[in-house]
Amino acid sequence: MSQELAFTPATELRQLIDSRQVSCVELTELFYRRIEEFNPRLNAYLTLCPEQALVAAAAADAATQQGETPGPLHGIPLSVKDLEMTKDLRTTLGSALFRDRTPDLDSVVVERVRAAGAIILGKTNTPEFGLSGTTENRLGDACRNPWDTERTPGGSSGGAAAALASGLCTLATGSDGGGSIRIPASFSGVFGIKPSQGRVPRYGGYGFPAANHFSQSGPMSRTVADTALLLQVLAGPDPRDPVSMRETPPDFSAQLSDGVQGWRIAWSPDLGYAGVEPEVLRITEAAARVFEELGAVVEMPPLALEDPFAAFWDVFATASYTSYGHLLAEHRDDFTEYGRRAFEHGATVSGADLSRALLWVDQLRRRMETFFDDYDLLLTPTMAVPAFPVEQRPSVIGGKEVDPFWGYLPFTFPINMTGQTAASVPCGFSQASDSAGMPIGLHLVGPRGAEAQVLRAAAAFEQARPWQDKRPPVS
Repeated sequence: MSQELAFTPATELRQLIDSRQVSCVELTELFYRRIEEFNPRLNAYLTLCPEQALVAAAAADAATQQGETPGPLHGIPLSVKDLEMTKDLRTTLGSALFRDRTPDLDSVVVERVRAAGAIILGKTNTPEFGLSGTTENRLGDACRNPWDTERTPGGSSGGAAAALASGLCTLATGSDGGGSIRIPASFSGVFGIKPSQGRVPRYGGYGFPAANHFSQSGPMSRTVADTALLLQVLAGPDPRDPVSMRETPPDFSAQLSDGVQGWRIAWSPDLGYAGVEPEVLRITEAAARVFEELGAVVEMPPLALEDPFAAFWDVFATASYTSYGHLLAEHRDDFTEYGRRAFEHGATVSGADLSRALLWVDQLRRRMETFFDDYDLLLTPTMAVPAFPVEQRPSVIGGKEVDPFWGYLPFTFPINMTGQTAASVPCGFSQASDSAGMPIGLHLVGPRGAEAQVLRAAAAFEQARPWQDKRPPVS
């Protein structure tokens, strides 16, 4: 079977499967051969399930032969981030504490991709509890970037991005609590969207329940149309998630070809506080100007925010501590350094501290809602730097000293605070001597609930500056 099928979009694979030109079993076997060849260099997958997958693929082939009405993901090989619970399939949450856990339930995301007919290939690598923007944990080697295996693919959906970029799955589920879909999408040269808060329900046995202010599961793929297809499956209300949007989601694919003619688009190089590498600025600003070629007006308004990380960190760390902090006293030495850091900070946040942080969230959310009274879209760099070597986070970016823990991702976490939707599209490659050939992403931010709008803009950019034919060395 042609290796090109490993990079064929899901929208095209569906047609090949439905017309019986491609067997689901043969397609699944192709991906497992590729995983066997390339995953040892990338560590993109933590757990594989070939027996389960081949049984599901055979059932999909039988359904096709019998003329049954297929689901929207019928026969499509897909990976699931290992923060999603999977019944009868190991789920570690990226933590050594859960190295051997096999859940007895599926998360909402897994329920929905199974019901849509997808073939789950396995669980992709993630940092412990998704608490880092890079993908290292105590389960084994760090996850590696297929464009340069000395570098990180980003995180926390790092395994998903590495698998997609290298052709080890067709679609991938990710999740994003501070940038965890968009960071690896930018670093690894794939497409991903963080849905609006509540668009995709979050349920599935993650630990002691905590208020979910920031995190959203979402789709990742190599094309905008594939992401729209997967988002359609994932989105929609669920009574088990009290903050899930109650309304029926729109058709995310309906307007992908409608363009951005007449749109008013804002460009911000730094949101008023971020340090950014000059080359990243040059490439992303040139990408922003592509929208002028497409008929939009691109402006640079005086958008100057006060750095909101302190408030973000108080809320984020408190939620993490609520879910898993009870394990710290007995298992302290089993946690990663960044896991301990998050839980220890969460333990020190007082009720008054949390109240002040939530007020900051509300103020930022209202400011951005007002901003979008005047603009259809906000563009920024996705990341402040290209992907860096594993465990070598930068402390100086664009001549500005930054906190190595978060300084490279200044554009993503504020959008989790505001609850808006945002995507990262591949827009170029670094040419700097210390990062040559590494992908760079453009950040597309829309109003809350406007996933269709962001996808439409991303599709217009994809049409103007195609990226799907770009393949990393490890592929």
